[in-house]
Amino acid sequence: MFGLSELAIILIVVIAVIGARKLPELARSAGKSARILKAEARAAKDEEAGSGTAPQVVQGEIIPPGGTGTTPPGARAAGAPDHP
Repeated sequence: MFGLSELAIILIVVIAVIGARKLPELARSAGKSARILKAEARAAKDEEAGSGTAPQVVQGEIIPPGGTGTTPPGARAAGAPDHP
């Protein structure tokens, strides 16, 4: 696509346009972006593999064995009318 001489010219132009003072800041932000991308990719891979963290259970929450955390059978949901 590009040869070495073209890339060198582009790099010189970028340095001239951005300025030497902005390059450390640019490199720092590129490093932060790379770390964030790497962490997100690792999290997605862990989630896909099923090794994600288990759901947290809040103390006082009633979850029937084998249930999904919904209201147990025979119990009324909050705000349900008293008559059937």
